[in-house]
Amino acid sequence: MSKRAGFVALIGEPNAGKSTLLNRMVGAKVSIVTHKVQTTRARIRGVALEDEAQIVFVDTPGIFRPKRRLDRAMVKSAWGGAADADLTVFLIEAHRGVTEGVDAIMNALKDLPKSKSVVLAINKIDRVQAEELLALTKSMNDAFNFVETFLISAEKGHGCDTLKTWLASKLPEGPWLYPEDQIADLPLRMLAAETTREKLTLRLHQELPYQLTVETEAWEERKDGSCKIDQLIYVMRDGHKGIVLGKKGETIKAISTQARAELEEFL
Repeated sequence: MSKRAGFVALIGEPNAGKSTLLNRMVGAKVSIVTHKVQTTRARIRGVALEDEAQIVFVDTPGIFRPKRRLDRAMVKSAWGGAADADLTVFLIEAHRGVTEGVDAIMNALKDLPKSKSVVLAINKIDRVQAEELLALTKSMNDAFNFVETFLISAEKGHGCDTLKTWLASKLPEGPWLYPEDQIADLPLRMLAAETTREKLTLRLHQELPYQLTVETEAWEERKDGSCKIDQLIYVMRDGHKGIVLGKKGETIKAISTQARAELEEFL
């Protein structure tokens, strides 16, 4: 069997489950997952192997109506991922159906070159009855010519192996793009920063919705095999510093402990 390799873009509304599906396909956590929308800011490439095929997933930011400059950049990044990929998977939530956002994405998909194959993946199928699912599948396929439709649960894994096998079979023949043991093309410094940002977002989602980012300042690998990582947390206002620190530094200590535990396991 000849080798195959190519790029698969995951697009959809915020919180549709793109990061969860990416992590499921790769078999490791390479993308930040929270219940907050718009937590994926960059195109994160996760690399999955399926027989002789290497699937490079591009996890794009959720597509929404942009208000701020950062939002506009995120949406531009999402469409860039779809335009550059060999295949595009459009992920929608079964229980939400055809929303205004889904309609907007469907209209934009029509502007993609005809040569671009778009797959429909209906996620969170465990939340609806079979009749609803069939009706949604029909209405979506009546509105756009998807090459294939998959019914999945990214969180529980239902249907994900079938989707992965199908994607692998449709990629162009050619040499693999990454080493066999590489699961993401994000530098480890950025993955470490994303891990800490996820913990901050989960802990402080009510006080600080999105106005923070994390930068890995220093990465020192020691002789005993351990690693010392220095990170800087940026907030929008001086008043936010106290929220991140918490009483007697309890919040920042808890976040540090959680991020450290996950990074130890990942690395």
